[in-house]
Amino acid sequence: MSTYQWLVFFLIIQLIHGLGTWKLYQKAGRKSWEAFVPVYNSIVLMKIINRPSWWTFLLFIPVINLIMFPVVWVETLRSFGKNTTLDTFLGIFTLGFYIYFVNYTQNLTHITDRSLVARTKTGDTVSSLLFAIIVATLVHTYVMQPFTIPSSSLEKSLLIGDFLFVSKFHYGPRTPMTTVAAPMVHDTIPFVKVKSYLYDDNNPESWKNKLQLPYFRFPGFQEIKNNDIVVFNWPRDTLFHMYLPADRRYSKPIDKKTNYVKRCVGIPGDSLQIKNGDVYINGKQLILPERAKPQYCYDLKFKSTIDAELMQQYDINEYNRVFSIDRSLWENNLVKDYLIKEKAKVVELSKDSTSATIIGAIDQEIYEKLKLRLSENFIQANLTAEKAEMLKKDSRIEQVSKYIKTNTEDGIYPDLTDGIPSKINNWNSDNFGPIYIPKAGQTVDLNLKSLPYYKIIITEYEGNKLKVVGNDIYVNDKIATKYTFAQNYYWMMGDNRNNSLDARYFGYTPENHIVGKPVFIWMSWDSNGKGLNKIRWDRMFTTVNGEGQPESYFKYFLVLLGLYFVGEYFWKKRKAKTNE
Repeated sequence: MSTYQWLVFFLIIQLIHGLGTWKLYQKAGRKSWEAFVPVYNSIVLMKIINRPSWWTFLLFIPVINLIMFPVVWVETLRSFGKNTTLDTFLGIFTLGFYIYFVNYTQNLTHITDRSLVARTKTGDTVSSLLFAIIVATLVHTYVMQPFTIPSSSLEKSLLIGDFLFVSKFHYGPRTPMTTVAAPMVHDTIPFVKVKSYLYDDNNPESWKNKLQLPYFRFPGFQEIKNNDIVVFNWPRDTLFHMYLPADRRYSKPIDKKTNYVKRCVGIPGDSLQIKNGDVYINGKQLILPERAKPQYCYDLKFKSTIDAELMQQYDINEYNRVFSIDRSLWENNLVKDYLIKEKAKVVELSKDSTSATIIGAIDQEIYEKLKLRLSENFIQANLTAEKAEMLKKDSRIEQVSKYIKTNTEDGIYPDLTDGIPSKINNWNSDNFGPIYIPKAGQTVDLNLKSLPYYKIIITEYEGNKLKVVGNDIYVNDKIATKYTFAQNYYWMMGDNRNNSLDARYFGYTPENHIVGKPVFIWMSWDSNGKGLNKIRWDRMFTTVNGEGQPESYFKYFLVLLGLYFVGEYFWKKRKAKTNE
């Protein structure tokens, strides 16, 4: 809904509240009109139910208010002597409308000095639990959110199994846009695997989707800079669950799209280009911070056969086997058409008079049909430049060479993945651009050549109607030759350049998709480790950003924890002597 529609909805809610409680306000010694005045009526109600005025603030925070409303309904009933389990049940499951019945049919007396202490252990436990959920949701939404690195796109800078704290206040906390959702979870409720929010993902015009709040972000104390690592909602997310295949396209609210973490290499107003795998911003090569450990794809040829011991020694975990195919088959157009149809994305690495060496998304069926053979001594591996130099000096290695794509790649932005290389540009993930990163308020020329780059911005991200008639472009039913951007955009890429689904494929990230800034690694779990080595002790309690190499503060934490327990022991001992 728009801001105006939300205002009308808010006033209707206030009217419903006033009509259902004005008599109760009178019985509590207040004026009946006070039940109808927005916000003020909540402050007065808190006094009636003998609760602090700051509870009013909680009633207007999305998601938290879903917890607070039932609490206030029950507290209102109890303030007028309706204390039974049935009263509580009716108050909650009629969505508060039981108060209408009480207001108009019951002759009640307001209890001014009502005890706020829970009468049973169950009641006390529920109260404590609700309070804990409210506090945790506030912290989670506006201050700090836990996050786990799920993929290797930032390897070796951030590792799979790193547990992070993501700051919301650096870039400014974004208020929730989805008003009806389960607290403390993202897009799916754990274990039961059902959607955690109210939204019709198959019908954009549904009433459920009208409950979305407009985008709003509180001021932060930092702007996103080049090289910042950023957590954001994946702009092109159309999946039901972030780690499960989708059976169809699922439309999702912005704040419920899958959380991604990448490095921001391009900020609003930048011109970005990628040359041979290196990023250039405004014509100058982007120099990554010392802590960044970018990985690139290298052809790795062994002198004998593939050496598993060597790969373990150099910690080579990400690699692809390559295949040999008869040259006559490889150069057959029917074979190439078949591979395009199967979306195998097969690329030639080398060839001689009899065979070609290829790599790609090859399944068992393709392998058998084309009579492929696995290479015995050749792999492609993701390596840092430092590790590649070390391998060149190893006597067991015949060749180490950086692999740079030269052919046009299917699915590179703004091209869609359809099995056919782009006809718009001859770009690939190693050689790309230049491309402009849109800035709020900036105007660009809009024509048939530039439209593919900005089409998704104009329609999906900024909500305009777009159509093309001949050579004319219509935005909101008016011919447009220029377009002014409504918000800032960013270019997010992984440090693991050849194993990262990033902006080279999905394009720009809008400002309203920004979640926060990773600041601290409190735990790091290596699923391939054994025993105590499953924990990466050197990464625990390290900062994500900063100059120089990361340093673990875990030992200092343990010292402080030990001092605390020692101090507590002697304090209790001294107190016991004093009481004797």
